[in-house]
Amino acid sequence: GEAVVKRKSKYNFVDLAGAERSKRTHAKGQRLKEGININKGLLVLGNVISALASGDKFVPFRDSKLTRLLRGCLGGNHKTLLIACASPSHKNAEES
Repeated sequence: GEAVVKRKSKYNFVDLAGAERSKRTHAKGQRLKEGININKGLLVLGNVISALASGDKFVPFRDSKLTRLLRGCLGGNHKTLLIACASPSHKNAEES
């Protein structure tokens, strides 16, 4: 008979909305905590991407849940699609 080829797929949907500066949004309580955690994850994501781009031997994937989750997408052999929604306002240019 014919050979059977099995393929596996994995989808990660990551919403990084809320990654704005807290001073500007006046966020408080749970919303502030959420924004802080998102910003920490983004910082580590930037560190991981920098380490991969510069060919470092050590890549800090374990430094956040986000980078652990996306490890295969960032440093593996996965096919990755990124959709970014950024504000067109000049007020948000630095954050976007």
